[in-house]
Amino acid sequence: MHRKSFLTGLAACAGLALTGLPAIAQEGEPIKIGEINHYKRMAAFAEPYKKGIDMAVEEINEAGGVMGRPLEFVYRDDQGEPGEAIKIAEELMTREGTVMLTGSILSNVGLAIASLAGNREWVYLAAEPLADAVTWEQGNPWTFRLRASTYMQAAMLAEAAAETDATTYATIAPNYAYGKDAVAAFKEVLTELKPDVEFVAEQWPALFGIDAGAEVQAIERAKPDAIYNVTFGPDLAKFVREGNTRGLFEDREVYGLLSGEPEYMEPLGGEAPEGWTVTGYPWYDFEGDANAEFVTAYQERWDETPKIGSLVGYATAQSIAAALEKAGSTESDAIRQAFEGLEVATPAGEIVYREIDNQSTLGAWVGTTALEDGQGVMVDWDYKDGADYLPDDDAVRELRPSE
Repeated sequence: MHRKSFLTGLAACAGLALTGLPAIAQEGEPIKIGEINHYKRMAAFAEPYKKGIDMAVEEINEAGGVMGRPLEFVYRDDQGEPGEAIKIAEELMTREGTVMLTGSILSNVGLAIASLAGNREWVYLAAEPLADAVTWEQGNPWTFRLRASTYMQAAMLAEAAAETDATTYATIAPNYAYGKDAVAAFKEVLTELKPDVEFVAEQWPALFGIDAGAEVQAIERAKPDAIYNVTFGPDLAKFVREGNTRGLFEDREVYGLLSGEPEYMEPLGGEAPEGWTVTGYPWYDFEGDANAEFVTAYQERWDETPKIGSLVGYATAQSIAAALEKAGSTESDAIRQAFEGLEVATPAGEIVYREIDNQSTLGAWVGTTALEDGQGVMVDWDYKDGADYLPDDDAVRELRPSE
């Protein structure tokens, strides 16, 4: 059922004439895609992401591949270093025979690959890096992004925050591109929705180098009504544990970007925060839709529960296959043109890669954290369509460099 749904969506968005299984035979050499990521440094996200890609590729190839050829991802580990990612990208495109690039989690690495892609006129699908600059201030015609951007997810949380009585806020975010963008976007949107809000403290710990005790003390001294948290991974775990110990979150609204994602919630176990408003991935609650089909298929394939990275990886492969079919070619410019306005049927629904800024309209889930059976989960959640949280074309033109 899940595989049939995937094929139907792929055919609709790419103009294929697929009629079911068994698939047509594949001929010719594989179409290779260069995938660059932080497999050792951020394994908790990167490994589920890779499994999502692998599952989609298996389905695509069982259905006849792309243009009658098998699809193949060539994986490389950049150790989370921009310089290493650039070196690998060059090797993949000039020596390995890949036709385009994808991947990256950290925004500084994604921005480095995007700059190279723009200069060399290679298509790059930024699957995960969330910094707004990827598609706006430093955007280029050759770089596209799949995940809901920092601005989009921050706007979803700001919308929720504006409905409360809180007027003073403290923020905490990693001191690099993603964290800076996340705070700026939240402040911008919340101030527009509720002009009387005041930001009384801003904390900027080094990425994966947080001194959680000092950060919690600084926020507590500011006595905010609410906290906006952008830390993730091990920094989030340390912040939550120290905040729980010191009572920082008691009687305060807390908004957490990415904090509801299983990659970051599950390691906390029974220490997971309760009552936070977060973006995340409530895979355990999906029923009767394409999301539920994906979850079931993923569990059957890998004998483990999915993460948000699993969905992102799956949709990455779907998007690339759809773009290649639409292009009918592996030439870089043909792939680039195919991505512009591309429609893709994903488990989360149909998404579009907007021509104005190459950003997809994939949305995010927003809900409240709770403890169930000693594990953090999201409750009272809704899926927010990404198209509803993007600025209009005139605003984007001011942000994005002329091309």
